[in-house]
Amino acid sequence: MTPRHQRSLGRRTLLVALGGAAMAAPAVAALAPHALAGPGRDRDAEGTTAGALPLTVVNDTGVFGNGDVHVYVVGNQDGRQVRLTPDGTLAPVALSDNGPDGFTDYAITLAGSGETRLSLPYMSGRIYVALGQKLKFKVVTDGAGNAALQYPAGWVASDPNYRVLHDCAEFTYNPSGMFCNTTMVDMFSVPLSIRLTGAKDQTTGTVRAGGRAAAFEAVRRVAEFAPLVLDDLRVIAPGHGLDAGLFPKDYLAPYIDEVWSTYTARDLTVTTNAGTFTGRVRGERLTFDGPAQVSFAKPTTRDVLFCHGALAAPNDGTTGPVAAVLGAGFNRSTLLTSAAQPTTDPAAFYRTALTNHYAKAMHAITEDGRAYGFAFDDVADFASYIQDTAPTGIRLTLTRFE
Repeated sequence: MTPRHQRSLGRRTLLVALGGAAMAAPAVAALAPHALAGPGRDRDAEGTTAGALPLTVVNDTGVFGNGDVHVYVVGNQDGRQVRLTPDGTLAPVALSDNGPDGFTDYAITLAGSGETRLSLPYMSGRIYVALGQKLKFKVVTDGAGNAALQYPAGWVASDPNYRVLHDCAEFTYNPSGMFCNTTMVDMFSVPLSIRLTGAKDQTTGTVRAGGRAAAFEAVRRVAEFAPLVLDDLRVIAPGHGLDAGLFPKDYLAPYIDEVWSTYTARDLTVTTNAGTFTGRVRGERLTFDGPAQVSFAKPTTRDVLFCHGALAAPNDGTTGPVAAVLGAGFNRSTLLTSAAQPTTDPAAFYRTALTNHYAKAMHAITEDGRAYGFAFDDVADFASYIQDTAPTGIRLTLTRFE
């Protein structure tokens, strides 16, 4: 699998648009990382929807019964916002779907016992799971006059889903294959595991026994991160915590300053599929020469946590991949221990006091060490992401709730 910093970039921008304004403005579903461009839907001669990939949902929480687990498959197809119905068809979201309380009921409740089997057509989106209560999705009108769905934002205190126990996985499924991941980019709440079968049999995201409690405790132990733990509901990612006033806005400033000072006097190299870029700080900007000249202003803590702002990654094959590697280096605190990036040895990650302790905790609890703790966690392939160009089935398991 080719690392994200050697691919086209798009997930972070879509994810920020989805999450940060979820209740303030209509949001579109995030695409899974590495998603391949391709037609969103094909129909055969009889007009039936092509794709029809078996989707199995398994409740192995050990705490909640099947009747208390609600599933939502929402996203995009052919530029329309859609949702999956229990019979495996896609329906466009519509204002008329809002009930008397102002919210939709798109929930697919699990089968009375055992596994729940669904059929997934071509689409890009998210599979949400809610435990104990249903989620409140709302259909609104976007700026173009089209129906659009507002997604849950579990890190926003005013969001109607703030007290609902929920989480999600992301995917893009099209004629090129299935591209999917579990995600902790915004928050961590429900342990989820994805098994993808096809040309290979792959599993990712599995949280080890006791891992959920361990993640909550690890974040609580670091004073600056402790406010990110919301009771036993979820841990909020530090970028969202910063925006909510729960996390110091200048937390990473000393580390960022030291990186800028260090590379004023020595070279930093970043290698991507476009080649090797060599940079130094010149006039307050970290400027790289190589296949192309790219430069970056000194980022803020928020820029680092969201991999945005001064670390924005355009899909240009040069600035974007370098920005992704820098974002990973800052979050993993490897930029001062190695002048050649990306660092590929996970034993070197998160070794400093000023680091992304949230992402560190997310990686520590997974069986394979992979997680999406920040937007460019797939640099050097450390994200909980899998793909298959000839998929035969996808299985989402809610694993032990401990």
